[in-house]
Amino acid sequence: MDRRTVLGLGMTTLAGLSAQGLAEQMNAEGMLSTDPTEIVPLWPGTPPGGEGVNLKARIVERSDNVSTFHDRYVDNIGTPLLAVFRPDKPDGSAVLLAPGGGYVRIVIDKEGEETARRLNASGVTVFMLRYRLPGEGWADGKDVPLQDAQRAMRIIRAGAQQYGVDPHRMGVLGFSAGGHVAASLATRPYDTVYKPVDDIDSEDAKPTFTGLMYPVITMGSGAHIGSRDKLLGSNPSQALIDAYSCEKSVTPETPPGFICFAADDHTVPPMANGMAMYDALHGAKVSAELHVFGEGDHGFGIRLAKGKPASVWPDLLLHWGYSHGWFRDPSAAPA
Repeated sequence: MDRRTVLGLGMTTLAGLSAQGLAEQMNAEGMLSTDPTEIVPLWPGTPPGGEGVNLKARIVERSDNVSTFHDRYVDNIGTPLLAVFRPDKPDGSAVLLAPGGGYVRIVIDKEGEETARRLNASGVTVFMLRYRLPGEGWADGKDVPLQDAQRAMRIIRAGAQQYGVDPHRMGVLGFSAGGHVAASLATRPYDTVYKPVDDIDSEDAKPTFTGLMYPVITMGSGAHIGSRDKLLGSNPSQALIDAYSCEKSVTPETPPGFICFAADDHTVPPMANGMAMYDALHGAKVSAELHVFGEGDHGFGIRLAKGKPASVWPDLLLHWGYSHGWFRDPSAAPA
């Protein structure tokens, strides 16, 4: 089965490139030669609630100068999947990576592949999640991101030997709305949001640790309205708001968390979101680490943080993981 069949993309609509640039840089599906070729569909057939849904993924290029960097996103996601990024020298750890996009798209490069390659360089095997978007026709659309995240973690655990990873060192890392996906997985790993489809669904969906980058957390006061509207609709009940506000679902059993954002974030209010999640973890006596940078705004990822104090966040995340034994510090002396 070739990658076109596995991805189920069909002919992709592309924007932002000249015809010549498109021919030189990307194929007809919007893929680059540097993209991972190890692709794992999440579901053996139609995803939960997908009866009557017929979507062909669309990849859009937003960069004005692709010779410098790519900035793609994907929407119309009918086939959720994992893209596997294997390091040259794996340390046995794994990260399920959930890029952001306000629940209307998923960023591929800025918060996805660039992050995956950085973690690969430190020995981490990364599984980038292309999760379904709640407003694209699915039944129970508000649950499809969590359905895909739970299923993805179970797939990684079921294939731990195949992927060369330790099932006890598997975390989730999410950015912006992907942070809400990650935090939902961390706080609701055992919620029954879909019916089991095979033996993989007997695996544990709970991550070992959670990384949250400028995350969407609350659906209440201070919510990122765009994400909330796409997830819950424009006039959700208080019960729905409470159920999907991740800070309200923290318990002492929630995995340890690493939280990072910029104080000048004008898109996702940091106090009501990242800080609220830290307060909830701290209040539940769950190990948590918080980093607040004065400058960076929203969506800085790796590339946009260059030259700013926030550029150190990948090192901070890795050192946090070293201290807990989830990642292996290459500079540490052998035991």
